Amino acid sequence: MAVLDRIVAERTDLGPEDIDLLSRLVSDWSLLSDLSLSDLVLWVPTWNEAGLMAAAHVRPTTAPTSVPEDVLGQFSPRGRAPHLDQAAALGRPVTHRDPDRPLVPTDVEAYPVRNGDRVIGVVARHAAPAPRVAGQLEQIYLDSADELLAMLVAGTFPVPGVDGQARSPRVGDGVMRLDASARVAYASPNSVSALRRLGLATDVVGSSFPELVARLSHRPGPVDASVSAVASGRTAGSADLENASATVALRGIPLSRKGEHLGAILFCQDVTDLRRRERALVSKDATIREIHHRVKNNLQTVAAMLRLQARRAGTAEAKEALAEAELRVAAIAVVHESLTTDVGEQVDFDAIVDRVISLVADLAPAYSAGRAVPQLVRSGSLGLLSADLATPLAMTVSELLHNAVEHAEATRIEVVLQRSDTRLRLTVLDDGTGFPAGFDVAQGGLGTSIIQSLVTGDLRGTAEYGDADPGAVVTIDVPLGG
Repeated sequence: MAVLDRIVAERTDLGPEDIDLLSRLVSDWSLLSDLSLSDLVLWVPTWNEAGLMAAAHVRPTTAPTSVPEDVLGQFSPRGRAPHLDQAAALGRPVTHRDPDRPLVPTDVEAYPVRNGDRVIGVVARHAAPAPRVAGQLEQIYLDSADELLAMLVAGTFPVPGVDGQARSPRVGDGVMRLDASARVAYASPNSVSALRRLGLATDVVGSSFPELVARLSHRPGPVDASVSAVASGRTAGSADLENASATVALRGIPLSRKGEHLGAILFCQDVTDLRRRERALVSKDATIREIHHRVKNNLQTVAAMLRLQARRAGTAEAKEALAEAELRVAAIAVVHESLTTDVGEQVDFDAIVDRVISLVADLAPAYSAGRAVPQLVRSGSLGLLSADLATPLAMTVSELLHNAVEHAEATRIEVVLQRSDTRLRLTVLDDGTGFPAGFDVAQGGLGTSIIQSLVTGDLRGTAEYGDADPGAVVTIDVPLGG
């Protein structure tokens, strides 16, 4: 898709609507390639109408490739490929068939891609050098491919609003053809096997597929609307047909010609084990979130108890120690709170820093000793970080801010966040009095010791302390692998 976008942007004057249509075609055309047993190459007209440029290429998984070389970016000037020129100029397909084998191309074919009354591209179909139709399955493939290519020329394929999905059933997973009344005209062995997992005990061919789906669902009441719509053969889309025994993924594409409904082609895949694993992962994720939620609640309870104890403390020194402990516990709780809402085991560290700043700001008046409360701000971004990295880093920010509020006598304290491909840099700077003369990290207080332990131990990084003009600056540098 990136190559398609680049070529279209650089070599054509196609508009956003044209690009969207071509993108939808390319996102869905591996299915068309598999059905046609052919390589497909999308050619787009250049801006100066001098020829066509190859913008996309897909090879079939159901047949050997007939275009082994890389053709993306190749230019075909006018006159070099008459079949492409004719399809682009006349807006009609150029086909080559043997009357005795009408489903098998004898040469490269070309199918125009339309957006309204304009041709915005040409799909070249390169059939295998020695095409072979081995049986009914291959005939169904080729016949379905011809129907879809005719819809492509008519502008009804790909279906608007329905994009191909990487996890949708593929051609080799199982194929069924429905007639105009939604009865099964053909079912491949793989599709029958998938339906057997659901409990199918009768012959599927000749059956009304919507009625069959209703029986296999084993549920009282009407069938799920999405399943019913796909099973009817009149709606394009994907759905899961499931019961207590198995789950089968369905994908349907209605077939039409000149406005007449011909039936549909359905792809189906037994996804029982896949869905079971997905449910297990969802359950595991929910359990992990619940654990983080309970840990967060417990930590907040501990912080509240420390706050109550601080109020009853008899000395200022005890009050200060308990307040510092409360801040440390609260900083860890903030990380666990983020893990209860963010997807996976990563958290938005910028939001965590903002919460930590808020926590420190609440305690700042207690340390200001009559001075104006400093302004605490953040700039820059670290984005999403793993929980293992975020927790010690959040505690480090908390300790640095606490130290700055307590000792710097600053009016402004800023946290600057910077991220590269391999490293994280966190800087806390203030406009206060700076570090005292002869400052030694090894002889610092408890907060400095905690910072050093977290940075050099848990984060495997470095901490640099220096003077600013005015104030002080501390820079934490951490490998992104943490």
